Amino acid sequence: MSRRGQHDAVIVGGGVVGAACALALSRLDLDVVLVEAATPQPWSADHPDLRVYAFAPDNAALLDTLGAWQPVRRSRLQPYRRMRVWDAAGGNDLVFDADALGRSELGWIVEHGLLADRLWAALQASSVDVRCPARVESLEHGDEGISLRLDDGSRIAARVAIAADGAASTLRRLAGIPVDACDYAQRGVVAYVDCEHPHAATAWQRFLPTGPLALLPFADGRCSIVWTLPEPEAARVLSLDDEAFSHELTTAFDARLGMLRVSSKRVAFPLRRQLVDTQFTDGVLVIGDAAHAVHPLAGQGVNLGLRDVSALRDAILDARRKRVDWHSPRRLARWARTQRSENTLAAHAFEGINRLYSNDGVASTLLRGHLLGIAGRLPPLVDAFWKRAAGM
Repeated sequence: MSRRGQHDAVIVGGGVVGAACALALSRLDLDVVLVEAATPQPWSADHPDLRVYAFAPDNAALLDTLGAWQPVRRSRLQPYRRMRVWDAAGGNDLVFDADALGRSELGWIVEHGLLADRLWAALQASSVDVRCPARVESLEHGDEGISLRLDDGSRIAARVAIAADGAASTLRRLAGIPVDACDYAQRGVVAYVDCEHPHAATAWQRFLPTGPLALLPFADGRCSIVWTLPEPEAARVLSLDDEAFSHELTTAFDARLGMLRVSSKRVAFPLRRQLVDTQFTDGVLVIGDAAHAVHPLAGQGVNLGLRDVSALRDAILDARRKRVDWHSPRRLARWARTQRSENTLAAHAFEGINRLYSNDGVASTLLRGHLLGIAGRLPPLVDAFWKRAAGM
């Protein structure tokens, strides 16, 4: 910390993206403060977290540099080696195969709670100054940076403030950063299911007129489901008993893995697209869900957030190589333009796919299944799709 008590960065939000950002900046010997309202619940192997991610290789590499990936691997991690995508309207499957792409796996299915737990363990062993429980109440701009007032009356001065406090970000609101949002009027129903047939380390997704249904391979032969449905239909299936829900789910999945039986509670979360107008203004950077909430059909939400972190780390390293200030507004604005462009492209691509496949219009029904089949017969296109999703 400088003589004036100014930190290099204060990060608001200690979820997966915020904790990873704090660790990444501290590894660059920056003086970092992390503000979080509540410590994450301890992860328990006996109580799987319903929220899971399809984790990409580039972000596994990032967490490895932060000392968090190996503890995750030692706990519970399900690699997936194939992806199969098909449309209920017909046509051939689009298949991604690790062997064909020269990989040992395409990625991993990992629980949110496990990631958060291991990242916070790494925080405790780091130089990051963790303020928890604490909430931001006000933001002030000064000549040399940002000042945040917390709910306990204390103040934190820093060169930059980073909003990583989720889709309803308080810091983003205090910074006056506008948000463009689109409510899909859909909900994602999530649960764990037991499958009659082995999941074969494969991530499965079927497009239905009501929305995509994904089955992600999980430990002990189970699968995690993410079933996108219009809000009234989501409410209806949540009200079913386990037997009726399992029957409808099996039918919706075309019984590809035989009978599916729900083996956990079921919950649903609203789906919307949300994008900030800018990811940097007046000393405040916005990352993760605070900057971009996207449709879950491609499993890219947390991956996009962690790529914000990797890009910021790389921008700081580049500034050091050039012996210039990493926190200059011009340099941070360049980072923000690049990330917003990437995230906007991804968000609208996912939205377009969801709109094309989540309807029963005659034209789209005749077209969409054949598009998957054509893409699957073009190896360079399959390779390009996967490299995009993997951050390569």
